[in-house]
Amino acid sequence: VQLVESGGGLVQAGGSLRLSCAASGTIFSVYPTGWYRQAPGKQRELVAQITSRGGTLYADSVKDRFTISRDNAKNTVYLQMNSLKPEDTAVYYCTLTILARDYWGQGTQVTVSS
Repeated sequence: VQLVESGGGLVQAGGSLRLSCAASGTIFSVYPTGWYRQAPGKQRELVAQITSRGGTLYADSVKDRFTISRDNAKNTVYLQMNSLKPEDTAVYYCTLTILARDYWGQGTQVTVSS
């Protein structure tokens, strides 16, 4: 299983970014997937999850600003991030859970300047 993230970068506060994560090596559509992030000196934390049927879960800190979605035909999960804040600065990782085992991408850096 391989997960490859893209779409990170530097953005000013209030701006937007869209992260993508392309999966290969598995039947993507039947498994839950999501995004985590890790800021310097902090633990990795859940940002958003989406089930195979499209049910979603968000961290309180990103509700109403971030939207997770998936395109099973493209084996890709997205994270639309709006109204970005400096505290959103982190490395963002996508994850895919297959039979209780978590697979991770290499991460993509998101930096929000004030």
